[in-house]
Amino acid sequence: MSNVYDAAYEMEKAIRASNEYADLQRLYEIVNSDEATKGMFENFRNLQMSLQQKQMMGQEIAPEEVEQAQKTVQLVQQNPTISKLMEAEQRMSMVIADLNKIIMKPLEDLYGLPEQQ
Repeated sequence: MSNVYDAAYEMEKAIRASNEYADLQRLYEIVNSDEATKGMFENFRNLQMSLQQKQMMGQEIAPEEVEQAQKTVQLVQQNPTISKLMEAEQRMSMVIADLNKIIMKPLEDLYGLPEQQ
């Protein structure tokens, strides 16, 4: 494949065909099939995104927000369905991180790793 975009689209297809993605999709559908579990998960995701957005904008996160986030995480982790989904998300993130390392290899080879300079 001479076109890097073609290779990227092939990688997308490979990700969608992977066991990690299939597990993630299956568990996501299970979480969304139960209204209470879905609501709990959406609340958790909204809180998570809100805190990440504040961090990215350089805003300070209040201690109350940290406490609320910790309580929400504890509550969500007690739900076995959501907990399994979060584990599947972590596995998928590891795959994406590994792929990113492979993709970035040519630039690392060109510029060297920071500790090598």
